[in-house]
Amino acid sequence: MFKRDWDRRTCAKRGHTTYAPSEPDLRERLHAATALGDAWRCLRCGDFALGDPDGSGPAENAPLVPRGKALRDLFILRFLAVERVLRGVLIILAAWAVWKFSNSQNAVRDLFDQDLTTFKPVADHFHYDLDHSPVVDTIRKTFDYKHNTLVIVAVALLAYALIELVEGVGLWLGRRWAEYLTVIATAAFLPLEGYELTEHVTAFKIGTLALNVLAVLWILVSKRLFGLRGGVEAFEAERHSASFLEVETSAGTV
Repeated sequence: MFKRDWDRRTCAKRGHTTYAPSEPDLRERLHAATALGDAWRCLRCGDFALGDPDGSGPAENAPLVPRGKALRDLFILRFLAVERVLRGVLIILAAWAVWKFSNSQNAVRDLFDQDLTTFKPVADHFHYDLDHSPVVDTIRKTFDYKHNTLVIVAVALLAYALIELVEGVGLWLGRRWAEYLTVIATAAFLPLEGYELTEHVTAFKIGTLALNVLAVLWILVSKRLFGLRGGVEAFEAERHSASFLEVETSAGTV
């Protein structure tokens, strides 16, 4: 079965990351002299790359380059980040629409009633009762909302959008605080999403709820949040144990 090589795939897109450690034995294993010049092993994929190293110094100061499982996890986090940012943008548009509507309710009501009168003969032809339509009734109810109520709704939507955007940026950068924020904020809205399904079931709502549940569970378990599976200490130990320099250092002491 074909297995995706996340390390080489990332290096092919972003280039190699090399480092020259000051420790002689480790430096020797990461360096190769070729007819074309010096080459250094990439800290991500392990291949040799021609040219000067990107950095040098003690091995403990080398950048911790995500590789293997950590790199795959970062890809998933960035997928969630894009989803959060897109959702935040849509919510901002919704907030803007609510605010605009709050300032022109009467004009929108007149336009709606005018269009409804125009479409009534067509609805009657298909035996659809517009006067008692649940959709039409719901729209008419919004015309009775007070201006201040609609402004509060718009502000609440903007606050929600801000949370989504902050989550998205933090997840893209791989920040641990963003993982906590995503789990807490997403879990807080799960009961509301479940309630909406009891009111009206759609494939989009089911997909959104499933994605959010899976996202919460995956982040909780894989990132060891709230002390799960050893907590942050175990998470950092796992990251460092997968570091290319850590692997090379261990190999040299065997």
